[in-house]
Amino acid sequence: MNDPVIEVLMGGTSAEREVSLGSGYACAMALTRSFPTCTFEVNAEALPSGLDARRHVVFSTLHGTFGEDGGMQRLLEAAGVNYAGCDVAPSELTIDKALTKARVATQGVRGAAARKFAAGAAPSAAELVAELGADLVVKPNAEGSSVGLQLVESEAQLAAALTQLTPGDWLVEQRIRGRELSVGVLNGEPMGVVEIRPKSGVYDYASKYTKGMTEYFAPAPLSPAETSLVQAAAKTAFVACGCRDYARVDFIFSSDGVPFFLEINPLPGMKETSLLPMSARCVGLDFVALVRELVKPALERFRRSTVSS
Repeated sequence: MNDPVIEVLMGGTSAEREVSLGSGYACAMALTRSFPTCTFEVNAEALPSGLDARRHVVFSTLHGTFGEDGGMQRLLEAAGVNYAGCDVAPSELTIDKALTKARVATQGVRGAAARKFAAGAAPSAAELVAELGADLVVKPNAEGSSVGLQLVESEAQLAAALTQLTPGDWLVEQRIRGRELSVGVLNGEPMGVVEIRPKSGVYDYASKYTKGMTEYFAPAPLSPAETSLVQAAAKTAFVACGCRDYARVDFIFSSDGVPFFLEINPLPGMKETSLLPMSARCVGLDFVALVRELVKPALERFRRSTVSS
């Protein structure tokens, strides 16, 4: 049996399109070192033309809506195409930050108190401050890359932020002061813990994607006990959400040593300088080796389905 061609999907229709293109080209270059590889730039919510379940395995680097929310995954499964990463149910769950926090909390991993609402039905600033306090984070409930993230410290700032909401669901949550940490999970096992220190104090879109605006420490300067605590929380969150293959789990580590869960990203940024590759380097996997490991379970599923058909 000939090896399948790895088809790398990139681009997409979400606000994270440009980030996805960077991920896709980086991963395609790495995959070509080990496998026959081609690329497809997604411009609509549809399967790539020419995709063949008997010849292709998909490695998606689509971020945000349609790419990570189960939309593309549902189309791939209907077509019988094997693909890397989370399948439909965990993708649908993890795109919703509020639902994901609730699911993870059932397994003892804490998250900040929060309120979810639609942009057209936002509570008043006074109501939110009475419930959650004035030190708050305002962010879309279903976007990544910190798109739309705002920090507020007063009722007046919150009221102004609420007037700027774009259509969709939003989340207002208590701001936990602490260290921002990220953990890659590969085949259910946590890798290294990375600490993120934005020079502006806010890890927003600009801090993520403007060179020199953020410092990263991989591995994070934590004690062995603290490292183990954060890794265990990442593994618990991964399992609680039914994830498969790989994901990235983000936390705020409070001053009293509690990892507060932020979110799971099932298709995280995948340039060499992205957080998941940083986490992998802590355990001895360079970028090429990491990408090879990420696609391996999908190749195994392809081989099993080919044998059984």
